[in-house]
Amino acid sequence: MTVDPADGGRWTSLYLGGREWLWAGPGLVDGPRTGLATFIDAGGVDECFPTVRGNPDHGGLWNQPWDGTVAYGDAVLTRTFTTGADTVSVDYRLEAPPGYTFVWAAHALLDCMPGATITAQPGTSCRLFSEAAPWLPWAWPDDVPWVTAAWPTPLDLGTFGPTDGTAAGAVLVDCPTVSVHDRGAELTMTLSCPGQPVSTALWRNQGGFPSDAPYRSLGVEPMLGRVFDLATAGPGDAAVVPESGELAWRLTLSARPV
Repeated sequence: MTVDPADGGRWTSLYLGGREWLWAGPGLVDGPRTGLATFIDAGGVDECFPTVRGNPDHGGLWNQPWDGTVAYGDAVLTRTFTTGADTVSVDYRLEAPPGYTFVWAAHALLDCMPGATITAQPGTSCRLFSEAAPWLPWAWPDDVPWVTAAWPTPLDLGTFGPTDGTAAGAVLVDCPTVSVHDRGAELTMTLSCPGQPVSTALWRNQGGFPSDAPYRSLGVEPMLGRVFDLATAGPGDAAVVPESGELAWRLTLSARPV
């Protein structure tokens, strides 16, 4: 795997199980995004912290350089990679004031073809967000940030389909492990952080975003938290730094031909 420290510590390559897994992006930016105020999708994996959506959009780490450790306000995040033959483990350590609340996600955009499938535990509770409203078989309730359905939901989010002009985001609540099957290979992502809410976010863009120049992208994003936007987090929806002032978690990725 390779990382670009100058561009927010973004993962630019993940070669496992005989293939490259990361999407190179829609070519919207050339060079590091350092200092930019508005998120630009560059592909690969961005580290989203302390929120995914909301303020700042996609967090506050993608637009500053990394040297293995990066600071955001009162928080300092350290990341260490350990590679094996067909595995990568990433150990994170956050130092922040006790009680500090946040959402974190490994915003992984994957190089997948139409027909790729995402496998999670059947019946997993899945929060759907408002951009999905036009394609749901029911009317969107007033004044709610999300609705809940059982995975893979009426949108069949388990399949990356053909270009149909749709885009939808979801959070698979309390779902630590997800597998992606594409072109004869399987990628499995597992997140571990005992005592904290561990979920998987999903962004399925089948040519529905952005409205002025849509492209295709598939985000499968291991997450600490249960919401995209920290500002909407209710009790138990965000990770919380314990009294020690430190919190550690591990993301493990493995791949194999199938």
